[in-house]
Amino acid sequence: MTMRSMAVWTIQYGLSGLGMRIGSRRGDLISRLVADPRLREDPFPAYDEIRAMGAMAHGSFISATANYATATELLRSDIFQAGPTPVPFPRLARLLDAVREPRALSVVDPPSLIAISAPQHTRLRRLVTRAFTARAIAALSKRVEGLANELLDRIEATNSGTFDVIGSYAALLPVTVIAEILGVPAGMRDLFRELGDDVALALEPGMPWRDYRRSDAASRRFHAWFDEHIARLRREPEDNLLSHMIQAADGADRLTDTELRVTAMLVLGAGFETTVNLIGNAVPLLLANPGQLDRLRREPAGWPNAIEEVLRHDSPVQFTLRIPREDAEVAGTSLPAGRPVLILLGGANRDPAVFPDPNVFDTARANAREHLAFSSGVHFCLGAQLARLEAATATRVLFERFPDLRLDGRPVRRGNRVLRGYTHMPLAPQARVGVEP
Repeated sequence: MTMRSMAVWTIQYGLSGLGMRIGSRRGDLISRLVADPRLREDPFPAYDEIRAMGAMAHGSFISATANYATATELLRSDIFQAGPTPVPFPRLARLLDAVREPRALSVVDPPSLIAISAPQHTRLRRLVTRAFTARAIAALSKRVEGLANELLDRIEATNSGTFDVIGSYAALLPVTVIAEILGVPAGMRDLFRELGDDVALALEPGMPWRDYRRSDAASRRFHAWFDEHIARLRREPEDNLLSHMIQAADGADRLTDTELRVTAMLVLGAGFETTVNLIGNAVPLLLANPGQLDRLRREPAGWPNAIEEVLRHDSPVQFTLRIPREDAEVAGTSLPAGRPVLILLGGANRDPAVFPDPNVFDTARANAREHLAFSSGVHFCLGAQLARLEAATATRVLFERFPDLRLDGRPVRRGNRVLRGYTHMPLAPQARVGVEP
């Protein structure tokens, strides 16, 4: 680690973390959502309290909303700067830009798509979107189902009665698909899965130094590997997203190597982590509602809507940050330029003004798809359709193959606050159903 790394952490995470801890000790509920680990397991009552405070609630150092209409307005606004850890003070922001190292940039640093605005955002997103069109995702359908069955075949062949659905299934399926999209060799995928967990820590506001060191080291390893991967694809082009982006380098959409590396790292990290959480969150919800699961078995066309309800009820991404570039008026509240705003996606998705009986999990909910789990506006998740396909396929095939599946121990929640999911979930397949080759 370098002195520059320490400076980056201090500006981007250390100062905000200190502010959140101070606010939490003072009883500031918004700060507690970020700083108090006791609220990580079940943050939803806190979201309800914040929503009851009004369309926009104000804490000691930060504002927040769990109101669906206000959250949507903020996500779609051109005034509010995107990015999980934006810096509200111009001088600190300039210092941060000066000390960042090109080969240590994380998924939340420019030129990452989640940290930039138009016209740079428009240009990069247009190139990446080519791999996530409706036609491209439809073409992946058979591959995703085949991969799901391959992984369950492996579980059937090796497990002794209990298996971890996260480590042996929910994590392996999306990382394999994304790796294939990027042209990552099969032998690298276990390493990418390991590094993905550490890279995703960069999404956490107020990340402690020990976690930053892990995340920074993982980002550096990604950059080093992508340098070699990009060089190889220049010599030997393939039919994958990264090759297509490299081939665009000679045209009007010329990309720098830094843009290529950071964009590829974001596609891999975002495409992996959020989908793991989505699949993992779906399993216990469905097991806890056997009547709804039985209906899905009888009517498999309902699986896509069931996944929309998982996204609404237990969103894989719980909140995001925005900062107004200028003084703004939102929901009758004046926000000065630079005032951080926490958009509680998990709270907005349980706003009773939009979703009746919001705390009830209902796979047949008519407006489940109106959730904000994939954000909204120009930063709407470009991999949303792929995540939906993977999650619907993975859960359907899992419960088809193991119709009497049950939890065999307590699932372990991950310690993250932004990304909500599980690190371990033991399942016991009481009975198995064979699948024809």
